[in-house]
Amino acid sequence: MDAHSKVYIAGHRGLVGSAIYRKLKAEGYQNIITRTSRELDLRNQEAVASFFTQEKPEYVFLAAAKVGGILANNTYPADFIYDNLMIQCNIINQSYLNGVKKLLFLGSSCIYPKFAPQPMREEYLLTGELAPTNEPYAIAKIAGIKMCQSYNRQYNTNFIAVMPTNLYGPGDNFDLETSHVLPALIRKFHEAKVNKRSYVELWGTGTPRREFLFVDDLADACLFLMKTYNNSDIINIGTGEDLTIAELAALVGKVTGYEGEIRWDHTKPDGTPQKLLDVTKLNALGWKARTGLEDGIRRTYGWYITNTFEKTSDSPNSSPRKEF
Repeated sequence: MDAHSKVYIAGHRGLVGSAIYRKLKAEGYQNIITRTSRELDLRNQEAVASFFTQEKPEYVFLAAAKVGGILANNTYPADFIYDNLMIQCNIINQSYLNGVKKLLFLGSSCIYPKFAPQPMREEYLLTGELAPTNEPYAIAKIAGIKMCQSYNRQYNTNFIAVMPTNLYGPGDNFDLETSHVLPALIRKFHEAKVNKRSYVELWGTGTPRREFLFVDDLADACLFLMKTYNNSDIINIGTGEDLTIAELAALVGKVTGYEGEIRWDHTKPDGTPQKLLDVTKLNALGWKARTGLEDGIRRTYGWYITNTFEKTSDSPNSSPRKEF
C-alpha cells in the first residue's frame, strides 16, 4: 500500500475511522474513499455491492460499527448484534468479490472471556463465557474475525483482524447515555467543575482495571500492520498497562481541575473485573504505543472543550452511537 493506492475507510467519521483518516492524510495518502452513513448504509447489501463495484478500492479499513458503553449495550442488544453483523458481512464479502488486496478488520478486546487470564493473549479467544453486559456486540465482532479467517482459508484473501483495547481521543462520544467510561468521566468532571458541584457520582465500585489506548496511536498501529502483517491470526493492540477505574477517575479529575468528592454507586454494574491485553506479539513486530495516559487525556479534554462542550447539553437521545 503506497500513497497512490485506493483506500476505503469504512466509518471515517467515527472515533477510530477519523483517526485512521488523519493518519493516512498525514502520511501523504492521496486516494482515500469515504462515505457518510447517509450516503451509504453499510447494512444494505445491495447498496454496498453497488459501491464496491463502482469504486473498486484496493485496501479497506473496516472501522465502521455501532458502539457504546454498558448502558447502551444493555438497552439495545438487538441493534448491536444486527447492525454490526450486517456491516461486517457486506464489507468483507464485497471485498472478496471485488478483489480487494488487503482488508483490516477492527475487532474489540470484549471478544475475550469475562474471566480470561490476565493479560489476555490472542489464543484465549473462545475459551470461556463472554461478559453478559456486551455479549451481543462481542459475538458480532467474533463473527467478523471468523469471517476474515474463513475467507482467507477458502479464497486465499489477505484479511487481517486486530483487537484494540479501550480507546479514547479526539472525536470521542461524550453522550452520558451511550459513551464509554473515559469520555463520560471527562464530561462529568468538567460539568461538575463548571457548575460548582460538591461531588460526582460514578457507577460501580471503582475497582475494575482497564487499559486505555490513545486513538491516534491505534491509527498508527493499523497502518503499521496494514503494511507489515499478513497472517490470519488475530493480533492485540494496546499499551500493556492498566489501572483501576478509581485511579482513572482521580487522573481525569486532576486533568479537568475538579476538586470535589467522588461517590460510587455500588448498585450499578462494574462489568468485567479486568481487561488487559497481552501485546507481546505486536511489540515483537516492532510497534509500541507512544502516548502516555495523562497526556492523552489532556489532549482529549482539550478537544472536548473546543469541539463538544457547547453541544452536549442534556440530551434525551440514548440510542447507540453509529460509527458508519
